[in-house]
Amino acid sequence: MIEFDSELESFVQHEVESGHYSSREALLSHAVRLLQRDRDEAVSGILIGLEDAEAARMQPLGEAIADIRDAGHERLSSGK
Repeated sequence: MIEFDSELESFVQHEVESGHYSSREALLSHAVRLLQRDRDEAVSGILIGLEDAEAARMQPLGEAIADIRDAGHERLSSGK
């Protein structure tokens, strides 16, 4: 049996007792699948970034930050 610290153990028990998962094993299987999905997405993003760099599809960091800031200002001013 896998042992957790008291906070995580309490969470696991609550999730099972509340019916969100049929068992500890079901919860752990779901958690591991999510971890695998997150890792796969991260690797995919890194590979896309490397392909973009090799193809010279890049933007200087200062410009990228300015674009993000501008998009945030637009979003705030439009109320979204």
